[in-house]
This record gives sequence, C-alpha cells and structure tokens, in this order.
Amino acid sequence: MRVKPKKTRIEKHHIEDFLGRIYMSFCVLLLIVIIVSMVYFVASKGIANFISGEMKVSDFLFGSKWAPEADTPSYGALPFITGSFLVTLLAALIASPLSICAALFMTEIVPGWGKKLLQPVIELLSGIPSVVYGFVGLSVIVPFLRNTFPGQGIGVAAGALVLSVMILPTITSVAADALASLPQNLKESSFALGATRWQTISRVILPTTLPAIMTGVVLGMARAFGEALAVQMVIGNAPFVPRSLFESASTLTSVITLSMGNTTMGSPQNNALWSMALVLMLMTFIFVLLVRMLERRNKI
Repeated sequence: MRVKPKKTRIEKHHIEDFLGRIYMSFCVLLLIVIIVSMVYFVASKGIANFISGEMKVSDFLFGSKWAPEADTPSYGALPFITGSFLVTLLAALIASPLSICAALFMTEIVPGWGKKLLQPVIELLSGIPSVVYGFVGLSVIVPFLRNTFPGQGIGVAAGALVLSVMILPTITSVAADALASLPQNLKESSFALGATRWQTISRVILPTTLPAIMTGVVLGMARAFGEALAVQMVIGNAPFVPRSLFESASTLTSVITLSMGNTTMGSPQNNALWSMALVLMLMTFIFVLLVRMLERRNKI
C-alpha cells in the first residue's frame, strides 16, 4: 500500500501566494469595473441632453437662467458653477494660511506639546458630520454676518466660512506631514550659516515644502468643491450669479441634492442635473491631475 506524501511547507506557501494574488487581482479588477461603470453611467446621462438637442453645451455652461419648468425651459448652469468656484476659492484662501501656521506650530515652533494640543483638535474637526457644520453656520455665522454686513447673512461668505473650517484638517494634516518629512540637515545647514528660526522657516522650509503644501490645498479644494449639505444650509440656494459675497447663491452640489428627487428619470431636467454631476466629476479629475503634478515636483 502506497502512502501519499504530505504537502511540504514550501508547497503550502506557493498555494497561499497563488490564492493571495488571485484575491488581490480580483479586488483591483472589481475597483476598476466600479470606477469605469460610474464614469460611463454619469457621462452617458450627462451628455444625453446634448445628443438629443434639448440644450447646447454653450447654453448649459454659460447660460445664466435656470428655469426648467418654464414654458420655454432654460438649463443655464453658470450660476451654480460660479457659486461652486467662489465658495471653494474663498474657503481655500481663508483656510490655507491658518492650516500652514498650525502645521508650522506643531512641527517647528513647539513640536512637543504643540502637536499634543493641536492634533486631537484637528482629528475632532475631521470627524464632525457635515450637518453639524451647517447647523453651526446657520446658528452662529449667518446671524453674525446679518448683524455686521448688509444682507440676510446667508450667501457666499457664509458658505465659504463654513467650508474653510471643514477643509482645515485636510490641509493641516498634509502640510504637517510635509514639514515633518523635511531632511534635518537642511535646517541645520541654515542655522549653521547664521540664519534665525524665522529666516529658516521663510527661506528654507516653506519654499522646499511648497509643492507638498499645495497638494494639501488642492485636496482641501476638492473636498470643498464636492461638499453639499453644509453649504446648502447657509448659502441661500438662489439660482443667480451673485454680485457680492453677501448675496444668496447656489452650488452644483446644492441644486443636485435639492432637485434630483423631484424629477423624472430620463427627463430633460433630470439629464441637466446629471450634466452638472458630470461637471463635478470632471473637476474631480482635474484636482487629481493637479495633485499628481504637484507630487512630481515634490522631490526633496
């Protein structure tokens, strides 16, 4: 009677390695299929009105009138595109200096207790739900703007202030990691030449880590551009191009969330909303491309 040889440990390792490769390949393939399917679905819905002739690309991108239920429907998305870019850029302008200063405080000024103090606060800010930010903005920021500046308080300025707080953790975390990864010999060489701490920060540290810091700014802008609920609560949701920071406006995400449930799938208005979603997706691709370009420059 012949005895079957037992599998050696090496053969088991080969089997485990083979199964692991199959599992990882399946996961990667599944992710690719999901991403391609999402892009195809949004793109096919987004260009439906253009293919059918319901609206022109120029009228959609540059038209300032949004009246989908009028006798002669208009699907101008310029007010929403303008509102999205305005609140995103203003939020980045407000949050970037604060985030960079916070990162410098944690890594260069007082790296000991400064990081222990600010790190939990930043992590707490990143974990707060969007609806809480919106409710705080509606309860605190909007009354403050109403009592201080002309207008009702709701508008572009309120949305930008809320978004600036929301993107603070993203920019701060990326900037802090970039500053912490800076080679120590660069700073020591600057000090050896007689530079002060502030001269080293302004002329050595910040210029060297600028591409990585800008990566955090772009990531924060991507987060702000796609935010819906918090902005929707404080911006006013008016389908007009704002003429000042204290006028009501609307964003792409706001009009999509407010109108998508009230439209019929396949209708021109529904397809126009999908066209806005396509614009959002294209902007996301642009932000990712900018991040990749900045990462190539980030060679310390």
